[in-house]
Amino acid sequence: MIDEGKDRLFIVRGNDRRRERKESRHLSRLTLLRREDLATVREDSATVREDSATAREDSATVREDAVQVREHDVNLLEQEIRTAETTQQTSDDHMIVLQQANERLVIAAIEAHKLAEQILVSKTQLDHLAHHDGLTNLPNRLLLHDRLGQAIESAHRRGGKLALMFMDVDRFKNINDSLGHVIGDQLLQSVAKRLVECVRHSDTVCRQGGDEFIILLGEIEYAEDAALSAQKVLTALVLPHCIDQHDLYISVSIGISIYPDDGLDAASLIKGADMAMYHTKENGGNNYTFFEHHMNARVVQKPSIETDLQLALKRQEFVLYYQPKINLHSGAIVGVEALIRWRHPQRGLILPEQFVRIAEDCGLIVSIGEWVLREACKQAKSWQDAGLSFTPVAVNISAAQFELTGFLESLADILEDTGLEPRYLEFELTESVLMQNTDTTAFMLKALKVIGIQLAVDDFGTGFSSLSCLKHFPIDTLKIDQSFIHDITQATGYLDDAALVIAVIGLGKSLNFRVIAEGVETHEQLEFLLGQGCREGQGYYFSRPVTEKKMLDLLKTGRTKPF
Repeated sequence: MIDEGKDRLFIVRGNDRRRERKESRHLSRLTLLRREDLATVREDSATVREDSATAREDSATVREDAVQVREHDVNLLEQEIRTAETTQQTSDDHMIVLQQANERLVIAAIEAHKLAEQILVSKTQLDHLAHHDGLTNLPNRLLLHDRLGQAIESAHRRGGKLALMFMDVDRFKNINDSLGHVIGDQLLQSVAKRLVECVRHSDTVCRQGGDEFIILLGEIEYAEDAALSAQKVLTALVLPHCIDQHDLYISVSIGISIYPDDGLDAASLIKGADMAMYHTKENGGNNYTFFEHHMNARVVQKPSIETDLQLALKRQEFVLYYQPKINLHSGAIVGVEALIRWRHPQRGLILPEQFVRIAEDCGLIVSIGEWVLREACKQAKSWQDAGLSFTPVAVNISAAQFELTGFLESLADILEDTGLEPRYLEFELTESVLMQNTDTTAFMLKALKVIGIQLAVDDFGTGFSSLSCLKHFPIDTLKIDQSFIHDITQATGYLDDAALVIAVIGLGKSLNFRVIAEGVETHEQLEFLLGQGCREGQGYYFSRPVTEKKMLDLLKTGRTKPF
């Protein structure tokens, strides 16, 4: 590389020497020219010099332009670099924006998915609420109709049967009125739970509304299968329901209809079971009844009876009959029981079995019960004022009346208004009334005993009393239900009924209760009771319920017939 540079240098210098020798020859030649030519040459030389200067200026301009171009290029490059940097920054910012947008999109997608799930859950919940009871979570009447329709179609295809059980809690309104709706609701929940435990998974337990329930037995072979299910329900519900430290004893009335015997569609089956249930309730409840077509007439009469009951008190259509209680050894009258009758202007004398349940359903039983209590006290005081040696008058007290707030105050007013001493008044209460709320019942009974009222358990043996509770109630008398007396001397039912009667008599003696046998109709029944040590009785054998005037005659003689 160095040798080549030297060679180039030598060549350049050689060229310079040749140029100098050429210029020297040129100058020598100029001296030979004429002066005029010399001036021309000088002018041309000046021109050349000017041209050379111009060329140099142009070259400088070119170089300046080149510099400017290079500077421009540099500026462009710098701009491009800055633009690229700006573009990169913009790209980075854009990327950040995209990332943020993507994050928001992901969050929005997640929230949308959650919202869709919530909507699905809400839809499911709404569908469940539309077809189930909010209190008990049982299927409601809408879902029942759907399942009943399907069960009818299935039974029709296979030529089978199904059963519908319509049930109503006996005297549930009294529990609501005395203990409040919160306790009532909890009781309904307890009832619902036990009903579900009584049936198969293929069956449907529905809450019809209020204290009414329906059980659909989708497949049965015989009608007796429904009877077995009904008995299972009665047994399950009779055990105490422990609600808020209260032991509540309840019973239900059940009506049963069978497909296809009692109806071919849902409406007919429900209506038939409802009628049968009402028939059960009329006959005391805590039982079941199969639908029969003659029940339609009685159901048609119910609205009419309700309307007439509204006016019966105002029109003074009620009247009291009296049935004596007898000392079985002497035949002497030891008491009387006041029994209500209704003298209907068109239908004549109506017995309480035909209207008391309706009065309970429509809320008139409290007013009617108060009228009975006041009228009985007034009549007893009248007999006393007539100089008769008088014994207590017994009055049946309904659950609604017994549990009514202010009952003790109302009783005090009646005793004061009539002037009857409390020791001449006896209250008869059924086992179901006593066992609905044992704590409240114990308080009420003690208060009545303080006043001086005598207390009797009516229809003893037909309910489900707890003997441990009965022991702590201040009871004076047990009345053996007439259904047990009826067959005590008959071979077909002798052992069962006789054993039960003997047991109740023994229980009364051990607890120091008076024992009265209801429904005594024959001399053989009287002899049996005397043989077992029962001291008192009541029934057609001694006297049917009679009017006040006839009772006055019996009280004057002191006995119903010679013994």
